[in-house]
Amino acid sequence: MIWFGNVSKRYERGGRLAVDGLQLQVDPGEIVGFLGPNGAGKTTTIKMLTGIIPPDTGEIEVDHRSMIRSPLEAKRKIGYVPDQPESVMRITGREYLHFFADVYRVSPAEREDRLVQYLERYRMEDVIDELIQGYSRGMKQKIAVIASLLHDPAVWVLDEPMVGLDPHAAKVVKEEMKWRRDHGKTVFFSTHVLEVAERLCDRIAILQQGRLVAVGTMEELRRGSGVGIADEETLEQLFLELTE
Repeated sequence: MIWFGNVSKRYERGGRLAVDGLQLQVDPGEIVGFLGPNGAGKTTTIKMLTGIIPPDTGEIEVDHRSMIRSPLEAKRKIGYVPDQPESVMRITGREYLHFFADVYRVSPAEREDRLVQYLERYRMEDVIDELIQGYSRGMKQKIAVIASLLHDPAVWVLDEPMVGLDPHAAKVVKEEMKWRRDHGKTVFFSTHVLEVAERLCDRIAILQQGRLVAVGTMEELRRGSGVGIADEETLEQLFLELTE
């Protein structure tokens, strides 16, 4: 579960709010797509959710743990894939993954089982013992995805996860999202690929200039659009109506 309680963030004194009074809940067993134009506040929201930056006002809870009052407990519930994965270049992929497993206190038996599973699924077995500095953008993205899953998080948070991935890896990520949803986990991800969001998400949340302008299933968004051909309206059409 994720809960934003009237969360706001301003980067410059006197400047506009990057996130303005965000009120949103994402339940277990749900995939929610977080959409918005560039600069809408999506990455800022995700950085507050994952504890990278604090909100100015409001409350954030992750699996009933407060990110404000109990940040370590809340962070242990999250698996996070950033929009620009940053890796320690002078270590191998295996060393990188073991570091994350240590941070999240994954037992040796569990980490080995999960490493075998995920390295095979993402086709990383042949390069896992090479230095990360030699990885392509897509390979760095895949290693970040694997690292985020090793502790089997209750909440999986992804910021533009498909960027740089080849079609096979993108398919595996989408399958993982659905598997986690079906097993009672929470999935929250931002994307500009509206077709993926429309096919994959249980609900869509749309941010515009820091404010949540719409949230709901595709059917609920269509009903609220006021367009006569609501049954045929695509997410792209809805998105453009709400953000332009």
